[in-house]
Amino acid sequence: MRLFAAVLPPEDVTAALAAEVAVLRGLPGAEGLRWTGRPGWHLTLAFYGEVDDELVPELSARLARAAHRTAPFELALRGGGQFGRGRALWAGAEGGLATLRLLAGRAEAAGRRAGVATGEHRRYQPHLTLARSRQACDVRPYVEALAGFTGPTWTVTDLALVRSHLPESGVPGEQPRYEAVARSPLGSSG
Repeated sequence: MRLFAAVLPPEDVTAALAAEVAVLRGLPGAEGLRWTGRPGWHLTLAFYGEVDDELVPELSARLARAAHRTAPFELALRGGGQFGRGRALWAGAEGGLATLRLLAGRAEAAGRRAGVATGEHRRYQPHLTLARSRQACDVRPYVEALAGFTGPTWTVTDLALVRSHLPESGVPGEQPRYEAVARSPLGSSG
């Protein structure tokens, strides 16, 4: 299974972001970007890639323990940025970023301890991917438009283990599908 750990924003947060993205998609050049679908919007904590089925129960248990040791925290989507000279356009976050980074580190460690090869460690950058491009492009107008965006604040109460189903049809524009295979409550409640 292709898996990652993530924070999934609630419906009111994705609705506010969808309204902002509708404005971005009206900017010149927007048709040249591959926009992500609202059902797949998430803040990745740790990417595990292909995980053998027999490792999933151990990974789930370790993520549950990591979540249990992390208190719920406030978060809001705010602003935006880019990776790879415009290859990825994203919305950023504000609020309990120290706790979000702690949770990301714990999710990465849970994967390693469960025997999942997590690849090289990178400094965690909270982001929700909005669009991608196959080649470098100038997304500064989109980043500038996102600068004034702040979504509703919500309390992050759980960590999700998400399965990614990559498109297989070869149909241009087909989106990956995401399925939460486990959700672990934060803090000692649950």
